Amino acid sequence: MKQLLIILVLGTFMTVTLPASHASDLRKGQKIFKKKLRKACRFSGVRFARTHTQDEWEEIWEDGRFPAEAKRICPRLKLRKIKSSWWKPVYEFSREYAKDGSHVPHC
Repeated sequence: MKQLLIILVLGTFMTVTLPASHASDLRKGQKIFKKKLRKACRFSGVRFARTHTQDEWEEIWEDGRFPAEAKRICPRLKLRKIKSSWWKPVYEFSREYAKDGSHVPHC
């Protein structure tokens, strides 16, 4: 009985914690895009994210081509000014709000 209770508590904790961290990555990615990429791109995060589907973004990320693809979409983007730790949240933002996604970002 005690083991069952522990499993239920851990399952509930994981269910509550994981979506919150995912949501914070989305907000962080949106904030990074608005502050660091938007000026160079000269368009919104909606246009950036909707250049690909979620599967295409995932494939680009897994192949390690995300910075190069961001440069292709935004030719004026200076990659050396983007910290490497920023790419993951921007990827999460782009994948979540891709053209086949159901959400619309507010930027």
